[in-house]
Amino acid sequence: MEIKIPSVGESVFEALVGKWLKLNGEAVRKDEPVCEIETDKITMEINAEADGVLTVLVAEGTTVKIGTVIGIITEGAVAAGAPAPEQPAAPKEAPPLSPAARKIAQERGISPESVQGTGRGGRVTVDDLLKGEGKAAEEAAPSPPSQQPPLFAPATSPAPEPKEQAAERDRITRTPMTPIRKRIAERLLAVRQQTAMLTTFNEADLGRVMELRKKYKEHFQKKHGISLGFMSFFVKACVEALKEFPAVNASIDGDDIVRHHYYHIGIAIGAEKGLVVPVLRDADRLSFAEIETAIAGFVEKITTNRLELSDLQGGTFSISNGGVYGSLLSTPILNPPQSGVLGMHAVQERPVVRDGQIVARPMMYLALSYDHRIIDGREAVGFLKKVKEYVEEPEELFLEG
Repeated sequence: MEIKIPSVGESVFEALVGKWLKLNGEAVRKDEPVCEIETDKITMEINAEADGVLTVLVAEGTTVKIGTVIGIITEGAVAAGAPAPEQPAAPKEAPPLSPAARKIAQERGISPESVQGTGRGGRVTVDDLLKGEGKAAEEAAPSPPSQQPPLFAPATSPAPEPKEQAAERDRITRTPMTPIRKRIAERLLAVRQQTAMLTTFNEADLGRVMELRKKYKEHFQKKHGISLGFMSFFVKACVEALKEFPAVNASIDGDDIVRHHYYHIGIAIGAEKGLVVPVLRDADRLSFAEIETAIAGFVEKITTNRLELSDLQGGTFSISNGGVYGSLLSTPILNPPQSGVLGMHAVQERPVVRDGQIVARPMMYLALSYDHRIIDGREAVGFLKKVKEYVEEPEELFLEG
């Protein structure tokens, strides 16, 4: 039974064989994960479709086309254990050199291992190096003796790498980008080049939200089996603000402005291989519990590499919470073709003025990045102010949800 790279979407043409979860020659069971692959959009696992013994055809780190056979499961075979990997040949021990010979070898780029030493104990002498160099030159360019360069002519071999550069090279690691990371890089660069992105800022007092969470935390957990987090409040607040400022929920397609009469909210989630933005579809129809459950489901899918391409498509607006990493303020970047993204940040006790008094309140900086081509500054500022109002007085949102 062949193991093929599956088709995961019309725009995906190749995948990277990221990791074999089973060894070559190892027994596998039906529905057991055997391989992890990466495309430019998602990471996913391939499961065995039958019991048998695995034969690996494509090595880890290889990029192949969709439909490529990367392995075979031989049904009914008996596992013989993974074949022992071929041991690399032991490097040839460097022959002893005299100080003068070592200097000449370095200056002329001569490998001592390629020279037969005639000194005591097999030591390579200066004469051995010079004879070896002359022999190599004759083999490489068998021209008449009269046309050969003098024995002590400047070496034609490239100069050896300076010790400082060699030492620096040994302190770096170079690895190719994964398909997901390359795709992220391409999209980030495209946003800068193809949109007129601006960012407006505000701050919100999270005191009322925190009070509601504390008051209903235990009841919410018992009733729905999940914790009540900040994100559901912001999803609800953004949906209501998008209804009042529909341009923020729109996108550009060529010379057309596409206005969406639905609210598919992307939730940015950090993963091991990069940021992904799964989409809450028709978020206006979801309750607080349904929002929290859906987000927890996305996190589980990402952790177990079961996120599907359909989970990432169709968003009309996104929310990114850099506060979970401790970010106090940042500029979120657009997720094309969307025209707006809200950035949440860390909650921090700060002094603010309330009724003429300076008091400490749990404050969060908010940032809205938007495409100025279709969203005016007035609309962007109005949208963010509306989000602030809803999270500062969340009772209405909470009761409705």
